[in-house]
Amino acid sequence: MQFWSGTAFLDTADALAVAPLLDEAGYHGMVCSDHLIYPRELSSPYPDSATGRPPWAPETAWPDSWVLIGAMAAVTRRLRFSNAVYVAPARPLLEVAKQVATAAVISGGRVSLGVGVGWMREEFELMGQDFDTRGERLDEMIPALRALWRGGWVSYTGHYYSVPEMMIEPHPPGPVPILCGGESEAALRRAARSCDGWVGYAYTLEQATGFTGRLAELRRDYGREHEPFEIILALLDPPSPELYQRARDQGITAVMCAPWLTMPNGETGAGRFRGPIERFAESIIAKVG
Repeated sequence: MQFWSGTAFLDTADALAVAPLLDEAGYHGMVCSDHLIYPRELSSPYPDSATGRPPWAPETAWPDSWVLIGAMAAVTRRLRFSNAVYVAPARPLLEVAKQVATAAVISGGRVSLGVGVGWMREEFELMGQDFDTRGERLDEMIPALRALWRGGWVSYTGHYYSVPEMMIEPHPPGPVPILCGGESEAALRRAARSCDGWVGYAYTLEQATGFTGRLAELRRDYGREHEPFEIILALLDPPSPELYQRARDQGITAVMCAPWLTMPNGETGAGRFRGPIERFAESIIAKVG
């Protein structure tokens, strides 16, 4: 079982202070969340919301994932980095390929790419990307990225993307795992069919096992049940070594946690994160193994 933390709702500068603390304490990784903007006139409904509005304020900071990952990689030695999730089809294919490859090189291969289709039409329109074909384009983007990351002369030809033979350097030092986020049947099928893992949200363990069971079924259908597969999500149950051991038995390979939310202390500045991070590592991570 791996333990990851997230950058969502952290002050942007605090992420650079938290990353080395997590690294020193034995955590396994950090995930970055992604949004480009918050429009004054938001027409897109937020999923699973009674009001259709997202639960965060317009001024909430969403730093660029790959700039932040590069910066955090520079101040850590072993911590891995991924996304929960990166709205890849809102960007041009070559931009995603270049950013992820650069981060992979800077980090020494400590990155994976967690992708999702997104929900905010306004972001796609501002970036000049078609919102209505985002799922189909993501399906094609996954093999296209793998082709472009091989190094040397590379190319790709598909329905939505056509890249003539070219060099795009630097290329990653090894294969970059691609994980898929999302709870829809299409997202689960995409993860099981084409990806190296799945990124979930926050659930009780009972709820999470519904998704792990469905993913196992789909991976068998696609003949991939014996291939390595990551499942990363957050658990809402009270944390305990027993909980995470049970989660591991259900096929969950990593859990996202934010110890400073449940174990606050009275310190100010970046130092306020150290105590909660170290206590969670001692009481949970060390006991789970």
